[in-house]
Amino acid sequence: MSINVNLTPQLEEMVRQKVRSGMYSSSSEVVREALRLMQEKERCQSIKIDQLRQDIREGIQSGEPSGWNAEELKLKSREKKSGKHCE
Repeated sequence: MSINVNLTPQLEEMVRQKVRSGMYSSSSEVVREALRLMQEKERCQSIKIDQLRQDIREGIQSGEPSGWNAEELKLKSREKKSGKHCE
């Protein structure tokens, strides 16, 4: 399959530089790698969105909210990070 793609001058120069660097043997190889990276990024975003949805469901199903003290929470977090807090 052959597809023609028009690139901006900046993107075209970037592709040429990648080929000149020896990292890629052709402009097609550069574009294929870019598309693979885009696909991986989309997959990661999808995983994050699915996890966020799951976290929201769990939060909704966890029952009525309870009160909390922001300063107390910060203090506990700092103690944990410093290794002074034992549980």
